[in-house]
Amino acid sequence: VLAERADRFFNYPIPCLIVTRDLNIRQEIIDAAQKHDRYLLRTKEASTKFINRLINYLDEKLAPQITIHGDLVDVYGIGVLLLGESGIGKSETALELIKRGHRLVADDAVEISKISEDKLQGSSPEIIRHFIEIRGIGILDIKTLYGVGSVRNSMNIDLVIQLEEWDEDKYYDRLGLEDDYIKFLDVKVPKLTIPVRPGRNLAIIVEVAAMNHRQKQMGYNAAHELNKKLLKQIGN
Repeated sequence: VLAERADRFFNYPIPCLIVTRDLNIRQEIIDAAQKHDRYLLRTKEASTKFINRLINYLDEKLAPQITIHGDLVDVYGIGVLLLGESGIGKSETALELIKRGHRLVADDAVEISKISEDKLQGSSPEIIRHFIEIRGIGILDIKTLYGVGSVRNSMNIDLVIQLEEWDEDKYYDRLGLEDDYIKFLDVKVPKLTIPVRPGRNLAIIVEVAAMNHRQKQMGYNAAHELNKKLLKQIGN
């Protein structure tokens, strides 16, 4: 009976059968798997734990993906994606952030995966992982120069910072009352536009932007609080 049922089971176009808890596999099942050229796998993990891990793994590997030009840095636990024209200073800003104790995820090419309906994860192509290019110096191995604590393989993208040349005729937000967003793979991510000009310490600005973003996530918005105080004072 078991042999007949196993034969019918493996007749379906399944890729494999996974046995959990390191249970023994009956010979009838092995024979049926060999007959239909199906893989038999076994794990010591419990079924529930293994299924959860397998779902997470498949979600990551099968997620929609794009590759964009930019830098991704872990700043105080916030995944900050730096965008901008070539030569604007993305890599230099990332390097300064690394010097200040933050961690590089990707330089130049960022692979973005949609891991859930509202979450994006960024990583670096394997061939250039942990490397950074600085004009005038060349290629640097960040992991070797600054240690394993200065890099990570992937990071959720929480904030996008667009670096652009300072334009005297363009209005830049000075209060932060209105939120701007950018979309990747139909997922909205908060976006800030930072104008670049000589003398501006971009690394410090990115650090403050990351901390301010975390503060907003915790329910506090400094711009809104100041606006409330001003409106209250005007009302009095």
